[in-house]
Amino acid sequence: MVTPDSISTFEKTALRPIVEIAAKLGLTPDELELHGRFKAKLPLARIDLARAEKSKLILVSAITPTPAGEGKTTTTIGLADALTRLGKRAAAVLREPSLGPVFGLKGGATGGGKSRVGPHADINLHFNGDFAAIEKAHNLLAACVDNQLQNRKNVLGLDPMTVRTKRVFDMNDRALRRITVGLGGRGYGVPRETGFDITAASEVMAILCLASSRADLKTRLGGIFVGFTREKKPVFARDLKIHGAMAALLKDAIVPNLVQTHEGTPAILHGGPFANIAQGTNSVLATRLGLSLADYVVTECGFGFDLGGEKFLDLKCRASGLWPDALALVATVRALKYQGGAALKELSAANPGAIRRGFANLQKHLENARVFGLTPIVVINRFPADTAEEQALVVRLCTDFGVLAVPSDHFGLGGEGALVAAAALVAACEKSPSPKVPQFAYELSQSVEDKITAIATRIYGAERVEFGAKARTDLKTIAELGLSSLPICIAKTQYSFSDQPALLGRPSGFTFVVREIEIAAGAGFLVPIAGEILRMPGLPEVPAAEHIDITDDGEITGLT
Repeated sequence: MVTPDSISTFEKTALRPIVEIAAKLGLTPDELELHGRFKAKLPLARIDLARAEKSKLILVSAITPTPAGEGKTTTTIGLADALTRLGKRAAAVLREPSLGPVFGLKGGATGGGKSRVGPHADINLHFNGDFAAIEKAHNLLAACVDNQLQNRKNVLGLDPMTVRTKRVFDMNDRALRRITVGLGGRGYGVPRETGFDITAASEVMAILCLASSRADLKTRLGGIFVGFTREKKPVFARDLKIHGAMAALLKDAIVPNLVQTHEGTPAILHGGPFANIAQGTNSVLATRLGLSLADYVVTECGFGFDLGGEKFLDLKCRASGLWPDALALVATVRALKYQGGAALKELSAANPGAIRRGFANLQKHLENARVFGLTPIVVINRFPADTAEEQALVVRLCTDFGVLAVPSDHFGLGGEGALVAAAALVAACEKSPSPKVPQFAYELSQSVEDKITAIATRIYGAERVEFGAKARTDLKTIAELGLSSLPICIAKTQYSFSDQPALLGRPSGFTFVVREIEIAAGAGFLVPIAGEILRMPGLPEVPAAEHIDITDDGEITGLT
C-alpha cells in the first residue's frame, strides 16, 4: 500500500528517502513495503536472535513527570543521533503516538526541537494504520460477543452479566466510559452496561506488543477472557472462533515501521500501549528487529521508572528474554521543582530549595533501578528556562548519591547536545555482564496479593496494600481460572508513586488501595486498578485539537 506523505516545509529538506535510511541497517529496497517516500514496513524475516544477542540495548526511563512530560522520547531520539555521531550503528525504537494525547494535552509525540522523528504529521495522524487495525480487531471481538448474546441459540450459554469485553476508540472521550448497549428491542441486541477504553489500553494492543510471531499473536488473541457461561464455565475469544479473523486484521499491523530522525538515524516505531494503564513500551518484535539490524538500540518506556521501567523489566523482559545493557534516567530541573512543591506556573523561576526537596523523588527512582540490578545514568534534559547553576546543583546531588549525572541539550542541539551522555552510556554498555542476569521485583510463583504488594511496597514505597471488595472477588475468579501465576501490570496515576496524584515527592506511610483486578489472559498479565485511574481519558478544557489545522497545500500545522 502506498500512501501520500504529509511533510512540513522543514522536513522537505531534512528527510531522506526511506530506502536510504534502510540501507544504513543493511536492508535493500526489495525487503521493504513502502508507504510513500518516507515510511516503510520492515521484514520480520530479518529478526536474528543470535545477532541480537551481540547488540547493546539502552533503556530510557524518567523521573515522575509533570503533566506535560519530561522528554523521554526527545531524549531517546537525541541519544540515538549522538550514538550515530560517535560512529555507532544505532537505531531508536519507539512507540507510535495515540490520537488521544495528540488531540488532547500534548499535541504530538514525535520528540521535539532538533531531536524529532519524521514525517512528523504522518506519524502523529494515523501513521501506517496500525492503531486502526488494532481497534478493528478488538471491536470485532466485542461485536461477536454481542452477536452471541443476541443469537437465540447462544450456543456457548454466555451470561451477559459476566461479560468483561468493552469496545475501544483511539480518542479521549469521557462520555464513552460507561454506556448501555442493546436498547431498542430484540433486533438491536441484549441490553447491558458496558463502555469504551482508549485503543492504547486495549488488550489487543498489549498482545501485539508482546507477541513473538504471527502464530503467537493468534494464540494470545484466542486467550482473551470474555466472561462466564450460566454454568460458570469460562469463555475465551477462541471459543467464539474469531481469533483467526482478529489475527487476519492485524496482518500488517504486526510488522514494525521504519522512519527516521531529522539527522537521518533509523527509527523503528511499533505499538503504543500507555504505561499507566498497560505495559507502556513498543513491541518485542520491533526491539528484536532493531537489535538484529543495529549495534546499539535506544528504546523508551512510558512515564516514570515506577510505571514504565518496572513494566518493561517485569513484563516485557520476562516475556521475551530481553534485558537492557544500560539505563538512562531522564530528569529535568522543572520536574524536580514540581516534586519539591513548586507550582506548575512557577517552574521557570529559580528555586534551588524546591530542587533539593524534589531530589527525593529522583532518589527513589534511582533506588528502584537498583532493585533490578541496574546502575542508571541520569540524563538532565535541558529546558530553555534552566540555568547552569540549577543543572550543576542536580549534578552535585546525584554525585553525592553515587550516581553519574550528565546535562544534555539534545532539544536545542540535536545529537551534538547528547554526545557526553551517549559516550557515558556506551561505557556502561561495555561493562554490561555477559550473559545478562535479569532481576525482577517479584517471582511468578508468589500469590497475586504478594506480587502486587511487592510492587507497591518495594517500588512505590507504600506501607501496606488494601484490596477492595471488588478486588477480593476478582482474586477468587483469578484463582478459579488458574491464572494466579501471571505477572502484574498495575494501573495507577503517573503523577505520584502512590495511587493519589496529589502526593508528590517521595510519599511514605501511605496505603495503596486496589479497587479491582482486570484479567488480560491473552496478553499474559493481570491488571490491578488503583485510585481513580481511568482507561478512557477525557479532553482538557482547551484540547490541543483547537490548534491543529491544515493549509490549502496539505501541510499540517499546530502539531507541537
